Amino acid sequence: METPCQKIVWDLVPAIRASLAIELVKKGQSQAASAKLLEIAPSAVSQYISGKRGYRIEFQGETKELIEKLAQDLIENRVDDFVARICEICVSARGIENKCNNGCGQEEHIEDKKEDKI
Repeated sequence: METPCQKIVWDLVPAIRASLAIELVKKGQSQAASAKLLEIAPSAVSQYISGKRGYRIEFQGETKELIEKLAQDLIENRVDDFVARICEICVSARGIENKCNNGCGQEEHIEDKKEDKI
């Protein structure tokens, strides 16, 4: 049985990284520059762009907008807490109202009011 945490780690987080890498390249960043901004290997960016890795989820709506905004903010060096921003994207993608309770930069936590969609 696959737990929700496994789904997040194996599917959602790589898909977020893939979307960020693709968005950075769309915005004119090289694969090497995108890798540096995301603190991942250039080969990972290449695999994200080619669809060999992190391609299982296509984001839409608010989640896509958050990814696009984070990519632009990374380019403009306006990201104070990268982990908190990824957490915000994850929460949006999962369709829940709470912030993750793992100390990822959130000041207050709200109890779940919706079921996980993953």
